[in-house]
Amino acid sequence: MRIGIDVGGTNTDAVLMDGMNVLASRKASTTQDVSGGIVAALESVLRDAAVEPSRVQAVMIGTTHFTNAVIERRRLLQVATMRLALPATQALLPFIDWPDELRDVLGGHTYLLRGGHEFDGRLISPLDEDGMRDAAADIRSKRLRAAAITSVFSPVNPAMEKRAAEILREAVPDIAITLSHEIGRIGFLERENATIMNACLADLAARVVQSFRQALKRLAIDAPFFISQNDGTLMAAEQVERFPVLTFASGPTNSMRGAALLSGLRDAMVVDIGGTTSDVGMLTNGFPRQSSVTVDIGGVRTNFRMPDVLSFGLGGGSLVRDGGARIGPDSVGYEITTRAMVFGGNDLTTTDIVVAAGLADIGDRSRVAALDPRLIETALDTIHRMVDENVDRMKTSANPLPVILVGGGAILVQRELPAASAVIRPEQAGVANAIGAAIAQVGGETDRVFSLMGMTRAEALDEAKREATDRALAAGADPTSIEIVDVEEVPLAYLPSSAARIRVKAIGDLILQPIP
Repeated sequence: MRIGIDVGGTNTDAVLMDGMNVLASRKASTTQDVSGGIVAALESVLRDAAVEPSRVQAVMIGTTHFTNAVIERRRLLQVATMRLALPATQALLPFIDWPDELRDVLGGHTYLLRGGHEFDGRLISPLDEDGMRDAAADIRSKRLRAAAITSVFSPVNPAMEKRAAEILREAVPDIAITLSHEIGRIGFLERENATIMNACLADLAARVVQSFRQALKRLAIDAPFFISQNDGTLMAAEQVERFPVLTFASGPTNSMRGAALLSGLRDAMVVDIGGTTSDVGMLTNGFPRQSSVTVDIGGVRTNFRMPDVLSFGLGGGSLVRDGGARIGPDSVGYEITTRAMVFGGNDLTTTDIVVAAGLADIGDRSRVAALDPRLIETALDTIHRMVDENVDRMKTSANPLPVILVGGGAILVQRELPAASAVIRPEQAGVANAIGAAIAQVGGETDRVFSLMGMTRAEALDEAKREATDRALAAGADPTSIEIVDVEEVPLAYLPSSAARIRVKAIGDLILQPIP
């Protein structure tokens, strides 16, 4: 048995699953201290299913805390940003395209040093160890608590970043260090940005993970707990304390994985309709399609492993205006229970529309009985047009695909969609995100440039697959369940010698200890 939890800005969802069967589910309000909402949801599902806490084998959690911290510019550490690249890269300095207010919050402390490698592992220049020691002394004098170290082509050869970290650790033993080769992919500026962002979250990551631990301890749940990553796989709590940025898009990812399980489909479009926004994504082989372009987080370009998701302003709390012709993007959000008309408020929301149309039984229907039928019909047309247009934008061909509706706002879509071959509304769709967290697997990925001068293409592919498999095993995957789910190869014709960028992803089932 395992528990899946999704901690959102408004609601905390929890499900208790026995294998692939949902035994109980619960929505509770998210609390300021995080752990309070988790405890309330967990107590409910354990009570409803009459299950003792000792029978739970694992807990999987999805959270938006770290994304929200960056977007809101709150609870972030100042960061020492160290770049090992001179004499290259001087034209574009660290923080070159960051929003001014976020750069100011992080302090803008930058150190440029000699170092770096070429794409095939050859040196650009040796590491400037004396300069590194001088920089470490300056960091100590400023009492900075986090550092981000980035070297050119470190995913190919990470030795220089590791040596720089050793020198820094000698001078500042307690500093939280993030190395870029452990975070991002090929693409220097985006990888550097991701590394800086990870470093500034070090303090918050420790506090959030500790709040999760305390919540489970209060309920006497002694099982290990894991946190969802952007790509739909799990990472151990200790890893999250080191790499919080890898959880940034876990919410939409969990919803899509949950939709795949609930519908039984491995290739489909998924629309996750919440209280304020909707996310549209595409399932490929049971996993979200990955974004192939840079991803903007809080105004900063990054190259994380992120799902390709399109968000638009339609949710259960979206405000309806102009006789139903304009919906959102603003929403009453978590205040829907006081502001929506069916709950005695004065704001006309999309929930009021579907209740007035007789499509849902929520709140007091008599409060919306006087709405103009033409307004209701116009608003329903607008809702379905918005969903259909955004599904069509995310498709990669003109052929209709099945559309799976999940999320608490899925009641808004009650008609067929022209862009869909079928519209599927599974049971338990409202807690698909928590189900996605509960069924998540563990994975490993490699993404680097291979020189094909000394090896064949087949040998390079085999080596990449072996690296990805080894990382999945290290993450706790069952060796018998590991499969390669994604292989991407891009020949680099612009380099002077034969080379290719190869990305491989492997996944497997998490090994759980049996309950005595």
